[in-house]
Amino acid sequence: QVQLVESGGGLVQPGGSLTLTCAASEYTFRNRAMGWLRQAPGKVRVGVSCIDTKDGTTYYASSVKGRFTISRDNAKNTMHLQMNRLKPEDTAVYYCAAAAVCPLLAGNPGDEYDYWGRGTQVTVPS
Repeated sequence: QVQLVESGGGLVQPGGSLTLTCAASEYTFRNRAMGWLRQAPGKVRVGVSCIDTKDGTTYYASSVKGRFTISRDNAKNTMHLQMNRLKPEDTAVYYCAAAAVCPLLAGNPGDEYDYWGRGTQVTVPS
């Protein structure tokens, strides 16, 4: 069964904004760290951001820090990624995922995540 579903992707001009949403089942969302990862054409999957459960600590890849903001709504079992000042290099399929704890982001395709959505396309033309 599908346990994570992404939405909100689309085409936006450079400098524009998009907000992605991940809807999760309660048993998938509860007591799990939630993360966003992306895979650009011809590239390996990389972590973008993650938010832990205990204190809401957030983590960001250096490529998006200061532009993207991750958040979660525990009452609604949803997670969001607010993306501002988008660049062509942000073009990718974006995935939401759940893990026991936030894994390291740098150079990590995110194999530690236990549950995955099917992805949503974000396109920023050059």
